[in-house]
Amino acid sequence: MPGRLRVTQTKSTISHIARNRGTIRALGLHGIGSTVELPDNPAVRGMVRQVRFLVEVEELPEAPATTPEKKKA
Repeated sequence: MPGRLRVTQTKSTISHIARNRGTIRALGLHGIGSTVELPDNPAVRGMVRQVRFLVEVEELPEAPATTPEKKKA
């Protein structure tokens, strides 16, 4: 699963169990409207699935590999 995920917190963690609050923090989110880009791997997808009702997820395409440019003499 190459690529990246853009995760945005859309709801508050107030009145949710501590496990959900911890998962939101572990994803790197700090409040409603905060967004992070994370690698698309099974661990991150599992965390997102646990708090899917608090976040929105967008799949980003994998960036093409760039070749270093040669300097002209």
